[in-house]
Amino acid sequence: MSLERIRQNIDYLDCKIIRLLNERMEHALMARKLKTKIEDPEREKTLLQSVKRRATGLINGKFIEDIYLQILKQSKRLQEKEFGLIAFQGEHGAYGEVAARKWNEEFIPIPFEDFSRVFESVDAGLADYGIVPVENTLGGSVEQVNRLILDTDLHVVGAIELPINLCLLALPDTDHREIRTVYSHPQALAQARNFLKRNKLEPVQYYDTAGAAKMLMEQRPRGSAAIASKLCAELYHLKIIKEAIENHSRNRTRFLVLSRNEKPGEGDKCSIVFSTEHKAGTLFRVLEIFAKNGINLTRIESIPHEPGEYAFFLDFTGSLVDEIVTDALEEVKENTTHLKILGCYKESSVE
Repeated sequence: MSLERIRQNIDYLDCKIIRLLNERMEHALMARKLKTKIEDPEREKTLLQSVKRRATGLINGKFIEDIYLQILKQSKRLQEKEFGLIAFQGEHGAYGEVAARKWNEEFIPIPFEDFSRVFESVDAGLADYGIVPVENTLGGSVEQVNRLILDTDLHVVGAIELPINLCLLALPDTDHREIRTVYSHPQALAQARNFLKRNKLEPVQYYDTAGAAKMLMEQRPRGSAAIASKLCAELYHLKIIKEAIENHSRNRTRFLVLSRNEKPGEGDKCSIVFSTEHKAGTLFRVLEIFAKNGINLTRIESIPHEPGEYAFFLDFTGSLVDEIVTDALEEVKENTTHLKILGCYKESSVE
């Protein structure tokens, strides 16, 4: 093994250590949400004893104790700041994290493995907010998220529409001419199909775009690349071979922001979900109420709910403090079997 290769391995290990430390701090921030106080001397004593016992090989107990004393000190310093946390699905660098940063850069993005965990973390108070995708201009609605929204007591308190710019990422020492295989989420691979075909690259499905970038950095497969966000290049120390490789420039995803508490004040967009009797014309009567009141509908989706029954998601421009809107919703309630107001909020769009 050459000196250069050894140094590359050391660089990789340093990156991994930093990522693990960052992950530990994220868990410390979540723990603070459930603790009544920051200081816990007994817990610290037990932890230090445990890590000293695990010290093996070149690492002695005193060295590891000194490191963990600094880790605990930093954890408590961060807990004192009482950061707001926002949960997203996927690994760090996922487009959910990009959307979270764009929505409010003051909140700390916390990754969760699937959408249900995002909802659970907000509901349990581990995170202040959750951010989830509900529709993409190319891929359509995200049915799993819609089903979770249907059964949750969380409120929609914000929304942001984000352009999805796909990047081809590779290890820093990779010659782009040697790339043969590209890893990413199936949807991202489909959205970059033309680029992959044009460059004779073999697509390989992976569970997450950011997960593919992380795998590339950790496993370093030869002749491989990943399709992920520009943020992934920064987080996983990858180089950008090509930006904007998506088939269509109008590739955008709309994200909703969820909270246990309703958002106070006025908004410019409202979201509701309702069900109607399974009879001809019932949906038309509901939509006609919005039309005659001059309320602009921006989204309508339906998913099967109870046997023989559909749930309809509806977004429209307006505010719940507007009498026209409140009167219209009262009329909607009379023409539906179930109506739930998900929230009234401000929506932003990233260009």
